[in-house]
This record gives sequence, structure tokens and C-alpha cells, in this order.
Amino acid sequence: MKSKIFGPTYQEMLHPETLPAVVRQRAEAARAHELDQANLYNITWKDTANKVRHVLLPKALTGVEANVIVLVGREYPSGSHKVGAVYATLLEGELAGEIQEENTIIGPSTGNFGIGTAYVAKLKGYPAVVIMPERMSAERYERIKKYGGRLDLTPGSESDVILVLERTQEYKKDPRNKILAQFELQPNYRFHRYVTGGSALLAAREYGNGRIAAFVSAPGSAGTLAAGDEIKAAFPDAFVCALEPRECSTLFNNGCGTHRIEGIGDKMVTLIHNVLTTDYVMLIHDDDCVMGLELLECRQRQVENILHLQPGTLGFLRGVFGISGICNILGAIRFARLLHLGSNDNVVTIATDGFDRYPSVLSDLVRRQGPVTDAMLDGWFDQIFRVGNLTDILDVRPREQKQRLYSYKEAMWTKFGYSQVYLKSMENQSFWDAEYAKIHKVDESLLRARRLGDC
Repeated sequence: MKSKIFGPTYQEMLHPETLPAVVRQRAEAARAHELDQANLYNITWKDTANKVRHVLLPKALTGVEANVIVLVGREYPSGSHKVGAVYATLLEGELAGEIQEENTIIGPSTGNFGIGTAYVAKLKGYPAVVIMPERMSAERYERIKKYGGRLDLTPGSESDVILVLERTQEYKKDPRNKILAQFELQPNYRFHRYVTGGSALLAAREYGNGRIAAFVSAPGSAGTLAAGDEIKAAFPDAFVCALEPRECSTLFNNGCGTHRIEGIGDKMVTLIHNVLTTDYVMLIHDDDCVMGLELLECRQRQVENILHLQPGTLGFLRGVFGISGICNILGAIRFARLLHLGSNDNVVTIATDGFDRYPSVLSDLVRRQGPVTDAMLDGWFDQIFRVGNLTDILDVRPREQKQRLYSYKEAMWTKFGYSQVYLKSMENQSFWDAEYAKIHKVDESLLRARRLGDC
């Protein structure tokens, strides 16, 4: 049987132009055939012209002078950039000999990582089980089933992901099951620090002073936040702001609760969250995100009227955002306002997936609030895009705030078998830099495996 160890290196994910020409051609042709294995080589932020996929939000929309740059994740295979972290985690397990042909891949998730698990497992020929809460969007479940993944649903919704982790412990009892533990395993950190962070730096070169003043992202696993480490390595004065649902303010004040922003706000400080490099935490109301998606996806013409823009001006944003993407752009706008950033400054954030996963969520908005009328839209727009409460922003740079977050992490992860010594080592940047440095050996190992397997 042909080796399953194939796909791009970390360097090739950041710079797909370095792929062998024949592989690049196969990958580009594979975009028309979703289940073609060559799509693994399309795990990159770049398009066929080697440009990072992104949009620059119109300043008429943001209301701030800073350039708000949004990396667009929906063009990744399976429709979300989370597939990159899945691929990296599975690949590193294969290279270490921990994942082999007889294994079943288990993906604990609240959505996009689970979809990515089913997708990558399908392309590599593994059976997959995705453990998810039972109250996520219907589109998520449909996509997982489409890729042949089996669903194991736990009680609750997005903010009940700890029940997903507890269910995962049951699967660990069978050695044939291999867990892609996104909240715990460092390939998630490595992918986002190197590939997402490196891509953010490339995108920002086109605007303002070419630097990044701030990186803003809402953590689920906190993998995407690792991009902030790469940004800070290039620009030490850059700020990193983590966003949370106001209804589930765990990083903000150890709070818990149920919310509607799928993919974030998981009631924990994840193991792979480098607390050292998070400077601020900001709260975003969940319904601001749902209503914001309604405005940008379904009410563009009315928004253009509010902003006195020509018809079609906002058309390039259609389909680009999901709920967490709206959360991220609202956070980026409000953070730029907080920092008083000017026209030469760049703020970078992420659109993890696209609208295709959320029609049911907007249907639920109508069910909860009644039909949306034009009279409601002006108030919605001002509330969502122009109002921001400064009491919803917390500076977590002081030592006492870091210790609070470390303590929260320790209380969580000692329950799952991690030692206090290991957790303590995470309080030093050298730990994270050493994990990051493993990328080079992973790439060397993969290139050897590809040569031996002729992949």
C-alpha cells in the first residue's frame, strides 16, 4: 500500500510556490474535485498567484482610520483554515509512528476542527469519529457526514466543550484510537505561529507602514492566537488581543456561560494558549455577531445606504464571514479605536470560515427576534459597528493577571494528567520557542518520507 505520509511541509504551507511544479499543478487541478488527495497541498493562505487571501475592510464600514486586514479562511480545503491544524497534528503523529494504518482518528471539536478531521482522515484513508456538542449548527454536522466522519454528540453547546474533553478520555482507553487533541497538542500551535503568523506578516506588507500594530482573534483552541507570537517576533511592540463572548467571559474574569458564537469561548485556558503573549482580552456580545452577519451577508444594500456607498460596494464581502469572523472584525475595529490607531497602522484578524456554515443560525435569529425590518437596521448598525464599551476590555499584561490565567490553566489541565512541572514550564517563552523550532525537523522527516513513499 502506498504510504499515507504525504502532504506539504510547514514551509510549503507558508510558501506553496516552493512546491515541485508537478505537485503544484496537481494541487491546482484538484480544487475542482474536493476529495482529490492532492488538495492537501492546497492547505495554505495563498491563492494561485501566491498572494495571501485577505480582504481590506472599507473604512466607511469600520469607522476607524487604521487598516483592518482580514485573512480569509473559507478557501482552504474543507472550507476553513482549521484544516491546517488538523493536517499538521495528524502528520506529526504519522511521522512519529504514533498513527498507523489500523488507527481510527478522533477529533474533539465544536465545529471546524471536527470538519477538518473528517476531511483529512478521508483523504488519508483513516476512519474518523468527531466528538461535538449536540447544539451546533446543522451545517457542521452535514459536512462531517459528507466526508464520512461519524458523529458522537455530547450534551450542550459551544461553551460545554469540557464535556467533549471528558468524552475523549473514553476513546483513549482503546489504543487503536488516536486523538487529534487540538486543545493540547503543539502542532496546532506550530501551524498557526508559522503559517498563519507568517501569512499575516506578508499580507500587512501591502498596507500602511507594512507593520502590524495589533493582532486580534477569538480563541477556541487558541491555536490561531499563536500567530501573535510570530507577529511579536517581527514587531515586538505589536499587541495581541483575545476576544471572548460576553456571555462566557473565562479569560476576562473566570466566567462561564452559554453563547452563540460557534468555534470560540470554550470555558478554559487551553493547554496550547501561550498566555505570555496575550496583552488584552475583549468581550463581544454574541448577538452582535449574529446580527452583524445578517447585515453583511443579507442586508448589504441597506448597509450601503446607511454609509452612503454606491450599490455593490460591499459585494466583495458576501460569503466571506461566519459568526466568529464577525466577532473578530468587531474586535479588530474596537481595538483599533481603543489604541487610537491611524491610517498608517495595520490591524490583522481572521475569518476562519465562510457563510455556508451559518444559514441555520440566521434562521434562528428570525425565530428569536421576529422578521428583520428596515427600521431595525440603522439601530443595529450603530450598535454593532460604532459602539464599544471600554469596560469590556481588560489589560492582562500585569503579573497578577498572568498568574490568574496560569492558575486557571493549571486547575483545568492537571485534571487531565498534566504535571505542574510541565505547566510551569509554559510560563517561559523559551518553552514556546523550543516547540516552534521543531518545525525544521518535522519538515526534514516529511521530505524523507515523501521520497521513500514516492508521494
